[in-house]
Amino acid sequence: MPHYHMPDGEQLYVREIGQGEPVLVLSGLGMQSWQWLPFLLPYVQKFKFIIPDWRGFGGSKHCKIPANLDAIESHWLDIEALLKLLNLERTIVIAYSMGATTAMHGMQYGQFKDQIKSYLHIDQTPKITADDVWPYGLLGKKHPQLKQLLEELSGVLHQHEDVKNISDLSQVDQQHLTQLWISFIELQASDKITPKVFKLAFHFPKLQKHILPIQRLDYLTWYIDSYFNHNEDYREAVTSLKQPATFFIGEQSTLYPSQGQLFIANSLENSQHVLFHKSGHTPLITEPVKFSQEIGRFLKNSV
Repeated sequence: MPHYHMPDGEQLYVREIGQGEPVLVLSGLGMQSWQWLPFLLPYVQKFKFIIPDWRGFGGSKHCKIPANLDAIESHWLDIEALLKLLNLERTIVIAYSMGATTAMHGMQYGQFKDQIKSYLHIDQTPKITADDVWPYGLLGKKHPQLKQLLEELSGVLHQHEDVKNISDLSQVDQQHLTQLWISFIELQASDKITPKVFKLAFHFPKLQKHILPIQRLDYLTWYIDSYFNHNEDYREAVTSLKQPATFFIGEQSTLYPSQGQLFIANSLENSQHVLFHKSGHTPLITEPVKFSQEIGRFLKNSV
C-alpha cells in the first residue's frame, strides 16, 4: 500500500483496494482504513476504494502535526493534495463523522463540490457548535457540558506537552486523563453498557491506556483542541450540493441528534436518507449487515 507525499513533506498512508470506478472513503476519528474492509470487500470487483489513514492513525501515525492548522483544515489539505496526485477529477465519496466534516470543509473552502460524483454522508452535523440557532450540534442539549469537559481535557494535556505517549505519564496523571475520557464516554453513550465496559477496563492497568483513542499525547491534544475551538458552519455548503447525496443517520445518536441530520438531508435538492433505527453514532458496529447492504445500494445507484 502506497504512501503519498504531502505538500509539507509528510508521507500519508493510503489504502487502495479493488478495481473500477474510484471511491474516496473518509474515516471517522480513531478509525483506521482496514476497518472499512468488511463492508467494502463485496464490491471490489467494480470499485476501487481509496482510504487514507488520517495523521496520527494507522500507516500515517508517524506524520508530523502541521503548524498552525487544526485537524479538519489539515485533513482537507491532505485530501486536496491526494486528489491532485491521483488525478481524480470526479469521484464517489463516502464520508463518516470527522471524515464528513472534512468533506464539508472542502465544499466550503475548496472546489470539492465539483469533484464529487455522488456523496454518502454518515452521521455528522454540519455545525459542531450547538446554540439557539442550531440546537443540533455535538451532543445537542449537553453541548455546554461537553465544552467544559473538552476544556478540562485540553488543560490537562497542555500540562504535559513534553510527554510523547500516554504510557510515559505518571500513574496518577494517566488515571486522571483516563477518567476525564470516561466522563466523555458517559456523556455521549446511547446505551448503559458502553460506559460500564470502559469503567471496568479502568481497573486494569494494562488496559487502562487503551481506553483513550490515541496513544500519542500531541495528537490527542491536537484533536481535542480542534473540536473545542471548531466554530465552522457548513450548512449552506452542504445543502447547496447538486450531486446525488445519501445520508446514513443513526436514529438513536446522542452525539449528533438525528433531527438536525434529517433537516439537512431534506434540505438538499437531490438527496435521500437511510435511518438506522437501532443505532447511535456507529451504525457500522450496531447494524453491520444493514450498513453493508446500504453501502452496496449507494454504490449501485452511483454508477
